[in-house]
Amino acid sequence: MILTKSPQNLLDFDRSQLEALFTAMGEQRFRATQAMKWMYGDYQLDFHQFTNFSKALRQKMAAHFSTAVPELISEHVSQDGTIKWLLKMDSDNAIETVYIPEKNRGTLCVSSQVGCSLNCTFCATGAQGFNRHLSTAEIIAQVWVAAKQLNHHNKNRRITNVVMMGMGEPLANYERVLPALNIMRDDCGFGLANKRVTVSTSGLVPQINQLNQDADVSLAVSLHAPNDGLREQLVPLNKKYNIEQLLNACREFVRNKKKARITFEYTVIGGVNDAPEQAHELTRLLHDIPCKINLIPFNPFPGTVFQSPSSKKVDQFKEICMAAGYICTVRKTRGDDIAAACGQLAGEFMDRTRRSAVYGSRLMKRPLEVR
Repeated sequence: MILTKSPQNLLDFDRSQLEALFTAMGEQRFRATQAMKWMYGDYQLDFHQFTNFSKALRQKMAAHFSTAVPELISEHVSQDGTIKWLLKMDSDNAIETVYIPEKNRGTLCVSSQVGCSLNCTFCATGAQGFNRHLSTAEIIAQVWVAAKQLNHHNKNRRITNVVMMGMGEPLANYERVLPALNIMRDDCGFGLANKRVTVSTSGLVPQINQLNQDADVSLAVSLHAPNDGLREQLVPLNKKYNIEQLLNACREFVRNKKKARITFEYTVIGGVNDAPEQAHELTRLLHDIPCKINLIPFNPFPGTVFQSPSSKKVDQFKEICMAAGYICTVRKTRGDDIAAACGQLAGEFMDRTRRSAVYGSRLMKRPLEVR
């Protein structure tokens, strides 16, 4: 590995990459473990404080590498305990990271992109358009910042789960997301159990298959419709990878994995996909896949044309799924008082393309045809 003139961020490297880096520098591989313990165990980013490194190595590290983390713009704490951090990526861009505390777990929702290119019609992030991928360092730094803010350490692991469900499509940024997943699960990183790290996707089939080969993590699929006709309107990616292709990839993902289940996320939108007939269609669709269904009542955001479903409709949908033998949960609405719908705070920080206004106008002219 050739050292570059511009500093490389050490948070971009997982353990195997760090080992290769130190070996290329003429150092022993165990330096990677030492560096990770400093960065993720002690939250120490100053190379000069890496006291088990020689002075010469510390100077060399400082000359060629950085350990930069995003600037914390704001912290919003909800009455229900949800915390939302707005992190500055560069002069024009910001992303969001959300911590959701529950009785027996603390879940951190992490972003993978600035904006999103998939144009899902009900998504606040999609309405803002796509700006760029996040680097591995920018992804893992969200966990680093949140853990430090929460005083997370070995005896007080407040973050027990990480879900790649924030801004962006994780699998569209695969080569940068994968090392971040490795750091999350590394004992010298954040030490999370494989099953407690979840990647959510809208259905990039080739990348689902690749993830199945590369990382033993949990998978969540943003389904949102029980048939291709409606899903193509809600999730345009369905035109490229239809439901049959997506579900085949899901079947393969859980094959030979004991107790593994796919989580199918289904955003329930009032008058669009909340009918009993659609619930029955969903249960038939998923009948041979080990899975659970997570119903997400739509959380309106400024400019959207969609409406929240009634609680009666959501309860009815859940009852139908459970009667068919599925584990079915309803995601609680969290952080309403701090704009916790994904993308809202970042949208307030910047809207470089003004896509939200344009896209919202287009949706008003072309309402969904429920099928």
